[in-house]
Amino acid sequence: MAARRGGRPSRLEAAQLQETILVIATELFLTKGFAATSVEAVAGFARISKRTFYHRFKDKAALFEAVIHRLIERWIPTVEAKLQEAAPLDAILRGAAARMLEIALSPEAIALHRVLMAEAQRFPALAHVMYEAGTKAGVARIAALLERAAPADGLTLADRRFAAEQFLSMMIAVPQRRALGFGEAFSPAELQEWIDRSVSLFMAGLRAAALPRGKSAVGSPTPLH
Repeated sequence: MAARRGGRPSRLEAAQLQETILVIATELFLTKGFAATSVEAVAGFARISKRTFYHRFKDKAALFEAVIHRLIERWIPTVEAKLQEAAPLDAILRGAAARMLEIALSPEAIALHRVLMAEAQRFPALAHVMYEAGTKAGVARIAALLERAAPADGLTLADRRFAAEQFLSMMIAVPQRRALGFGEAFSPAELQEWIDRSVSLFMAGLRAAALPRGKSAVGSPTPLH
């Protein structure tokens, strides 16, 4: 195919340039941080003018938001596939948890978490973007699973969203904190044990919460509704 000479780029060329910019921006943001990454640096590595950059992104914050969405769009489909499997609820949760932890403990996700923690006070909108696109959407997906699959296990939940938030927190917080250096990182065997025990505890909590008012599981306090 003959090379294009001048004029507007084709849709394919535009998409390729957009991807190039995002790949470069992802590398810079995750290694240098948000504040230390400049539009000039991104444009320079991408071999484009600042005018070309601003034709595609309003500012650096918009670029960072695009980077977050690009990463999440790569991560979500495999988690969604696990959540849609036809299996008992506890088996679905174990499979989804394993995939979520694989993502959360990946070098890219850990680096992104470090950037957000470092910049959250100066740039709170960045953390909000991650919350909306990542955490909030993840809670909604788990809540939808509970709505669909919990009744099959004889569980009726008054607040599926609260249960979903608890599941994500209990599953990810400690392994992620250890991966960040606050303690010794889990080995693969320890991570699998963490998943199994956490899902078992979560399922026990669901069963207790689903009991009729005034009753409680043996050895458990009466659940609050």
